[in-house]
Amino acid sequence: MPRPNTQLRRSAVALAAVLALAGCTTPDAPSATETPTSSGTPAPSGSAAPTPAPTEEPLPFEAACADLITLDQMYEFNPNFGEAPGFEPESDDLVAVADAQGTVCGWSNQTSGDLIGLGVATLPGNAFAAQVGRAAVDSTAVPTYGTPPEVEGFFSQSGGVGRAQVFADGYWIVLESPEFLEPGDAEPLVTAVRSNLAAR
Repeated sequence: MPRPNTQLRRSAVALAAVLALAGCTTPDAPSATETPTSSGTPAPSGSAAPTPAPTEEPLPFEAACADLITLDQMYEFNPNFGEAPGFEPESDDLVAVADAQGTVCGWSNQTSGDLIGLGVATLPGNAFAAQVGRAAVDSTAVPTYGTPPEVEGFFSQSGGVGRAQVFADGYWIVLESPEFLEPGDAEPLVTAVRSNLAAR
């Protein structure tokens, strides 16, 4: 039978151990299941937000139709053509010229009713290059409209309408008409427009 003082000593040691274990816990510490509040700073994702591409401002071009092709130049091309003041662009290219804040003009054959449409626009760098690329894919290159790379000329025909496109000196020039059966048919007017633009 243990002596009383030994039993008391064991009880004191056990009590001290219990108190020591109780002192190891911190009541204010969050439990493992607690989630951080919304006020915490989120960790960086590791990738910055993409920088938006700069937008190109349009370059409006405005001119009188008689300054782009004079009455004498049109008469020399075909005396049956006169101005068509109510002309409205319908083809994709002429509509695109109008949307780019360019100038669109029309002339009508007084005998056949055939139209000649002209569009001239000045485009920002990327838009200009995109139009040249599209014309190169959709049309045939025409070196007689001017010497590349200073002048890029193209011709195409669809639906009975011939279309000449010329890119030179920052201008996008579109000429289209049923009168243009081949590239050479539009060449006199291409030359006239380019000459008049150079004189501005």
